[in-house]
Amino acid sequence: MKTTLLRTGMLILLVCVAAGSVLAQHGPAGRGHGHGRGKGGAGQGQGHDRDHMDFRYLLENHQKIKREVRVLPNGVQTLTESDDPQVAAKIREHVYWMKERIEKRQPIRMRDPLFAELFKHAGQIKMVTENTPKGVRVQETSENPYVAKLIQEHAKTVSEFVKRGFPEAMKNHPVPAAKNDNTKPEYIHPKIQKYGKVVALPAASQQPRAESKICVDLTKGGAADQLNPAIEKLARYINIYEGAGKTPAAVKIAVVLHGDATLCVLNDDAYAQHFKAERNPNLDCLHELHQAGVAIYVCGQSLTGKGKQSEEVVVFADVAVSALTSLVNLQADGYAYVPLLK
Repeated sequence: MKTTLLRTGMLILLVCVAAGSVLAQHGPAGRGHGHGRGKGGAGQGQGHDRDHMDFRYLLENHQKIKREVRVLPNGVQTLTESDDPQVAAKIREHVYWMKERIEKRQPIRMRDPLFAELFKHAGQIKMVTENTPKGVRVQETSENPYVAKLIQEHAKTVSEFVKRGFPEAMKNHPVPAAKNDNTKPEYIHPKIQKYGKVVALPAASQQPRAESKICVDLTKGGAADQLNPAIEKLARYINIYEGAGKTPAAVKIAVVLHGDATLCVLNDDAYAQHFKAERNPNLDCLHELHQAGVAIYVCGQSLTGKGKQSEEVVVFADVAVSALTSLVNLQADGYAYVPLLK
């Protein structure tokens, strides 16, 4: 009987030791990933108390902490260290649990606007940590430019915590200018230099797709002495595919001019005679489009109907039998139809 009880007691002891070994393998200081979740849910309970105590300890010892921040195009790289081994260990522990909060979207310090906004976008944050002999190196990035800006602002705020301690921690920190701020957009001309400015949006949805084919149905006219706005819009299409997205995308574009846009393709002499103007203001942009590979067709029926001959059309444009046949043929060849109408 005694032997059986002894064996049972030893078995229980071995199970407890084994369970303790498993828990010790998870997280710093032998604390498991599930530690401290409690009944409070996302970030509350004992886990919240633990992180609050770690944060308080680091604030109390902020003068022992050294921090470097390198701003990256899509985030930051930080190095936070201390010559005090206990403070260094606490830095690593704090970063470990903050990384877990980011990955599991368990917010903390939600009364602070900056922290609340950062955790709102936690799913778009990539955080890579590397322990150093005196602390930890962290690279925090995002493909979303707005979230990258939040990351950079958060890094500045943490540096203020290190510099000032509790006085900084007592402050609320504003969210940086949002996506729709009043700053002027930065326009670029990646392919056609003088026309069709665009804004680069590498993180936006529905990126330009390589090998796209577009046929543009252009009937829109304009003032005789000014560039037809619809023709400049074609330059914007080229620039969008060349540089407004994440990567350049090859595109084939064909434009069919008819209706009020028919005479935009007249050479300078014919245009000047017809409109009593000095020159055709559309030809420079049309030539840039031709140089960029755009196929330019004018409806032969519209041209004849307006009393003009094929010989009066600029040399780099082709006269088609009709706009109808051109648009039907192009779509049959796999071109997507895009109208630029009245």
